[in-house]
Amino acid sequence: GTLTGTGVTDFVMKQALGGATKDMGKMLGGEEEKDPDAQKKEEERQEALRQQEEERKAKHARMEAEREKVRQQIRDKYGLKKKEEKE
Repeated sequence: GTLTGTGVTDFVMKQALGGATKDMGKMLGGEEEKDPDAQKKEEERQEALRQQEEERKAKHARMEAEREKVRQQIRDKYGLKKKEEKE
């Protein structure tokens, strides 16, 4: 499967917009260190995103394995060969 989809696009847009607004604040003379916990929060957010992605991949792999099992049963039933084996 491909990783394209709304999730990735969404994330990229947020990152782009987030970066822009931070720089705007500096240009307008905003405080450099607004939130001492910002760095930590950002790391936690990134970690959460990574975990979600891992879970999604694992779930997808399980579903794909189930489908492959069903395909194999159908092949056996009708005496079909897997596509790769075709000359």
